[in-house]
Amino acid sequence: MARRAVEDGIHTIVATPHTLNGIYINPVKKVTSNVAALQETLSKNHIKLQLYTGADVHLCHHMLEQIESGDAGTINNAKKYIILEFPSQIVPPRVKDEIFSLKLNGITPIISHPERNPVIQHNTDIMYELVSMGALGQVTAMSITGDFGGMVMQRAERLLKHRIIHIIASDAHSSNRRPPVLSQAVEAATEILGSHEDAERMVTDVPATILSGDMLEIPEPMPAK
Repeated sequence: MARRAVEDGIHTIVATPHTLNGIYINPVKKVTSNVAALQETLSKNHIKLQLYTGADVHLCHHMLEQIESGDAGTINNAKKYIILEFPSQIVPPRVKDEIFSLKLNGITPIISHPERNPVIQHNTDIMYELVSMGALGQVTAMSITGDFGGMVMQRAERLLKHRIIHIIASDAHSSNRRPPVLSQAVEAATEILGSHEDAERMVTDVPATILSGDMLEIPEPMPAK
């Protein structure tokens, strides 16, 4: 996977294993240790890829407490940005309360792959409301290129057009079926947005700002019913 990423022009990856979803439990200490070990292996094999720690955290009650306890990891352990994954078939009723609590404590939630959530597919204004509260949207690269089907691709396009998506991520799970590749999605996003610069920012400047923990300036979102 690392070699495939480098071949695609990727030089930095945030490792975001699933956690708190009832199947996988990956606390911060475990992820940090494993990322360090993998980084050493990459260096020994002369693979020029820089790794950082993170997590794809299942949205649950008391997110702030989960972060403080070390059960939920933030990007680069900086407690500035956190990737949140909704349950696969619903949008939790108290999501706004959790986002408000995180923002109040200086942590910006990044909603991962909202285009694949059936509730948001039928009501994309849900994401508009969450982004208006200060959340960010992250789309999966393969959603834009149609690898998850036509419905997902259409919703990804709509969210992009309405400036509700800010990051394109590989969401890689393997070296072939779901690889760490971004270039094809950037090309597709360029067509959707009518701007290569805007599309490229979603895999360069925006992630770099998030990784550094700095404040991110985003365009005003538009309702996308």
